[in-house]
Amino acid sequence: MSEADLDWIVPVEAALHPSPWRAGNFRDSLEAGHACWTFWEGSDPLAYAVVLHVLDEAHLLDITVEAAQQGRGVGGAVLGFLFDQARSNGARQFFLEVRESNQVAAGLYRSRGFEAIGRRKGYYPGGEAREDAIVMRCVL
Repeated sequence: MSEADLDWIVPVEAALHPSPWRAGNFRDSLEAGHACWTFWEGSDPLAYAVVLHVLDEAHLLDITVEAAQQGRGVGGAVLGFLFDQARSNGARQFFLEVRESNQVAAGLYRSRGFEAIGRRKGYYPGGEAREDAIVMRCVL
């Protein structure tokens, strides 16, 4: 991912997430040296992800597949790539949070080996009430 990719990423993020990251969040991740990826098929952007590596752990901070590309296996392929990158950086575990209501994403994560290990009460902002996050872990 580069600063130039944000022209595509920020509107996609806003369209697909109830509490989207803003350009500054992505810039902060780039500047902090997080693993920030944009995935393409030819000249068409498909997806993006941001991963934080800490010691022997990887933490998925953001992942999004373009709406028109969902259901084609892109998310699973991106996760496979991120697993390989995490292993090459010495990670033994991969963590993420997912909205309790986001059963499609949770199903994808379970299919790739993630298991629910906890809950963060009121983690995500929402309309009138905050939503819990399900914490998931995959042993690499």
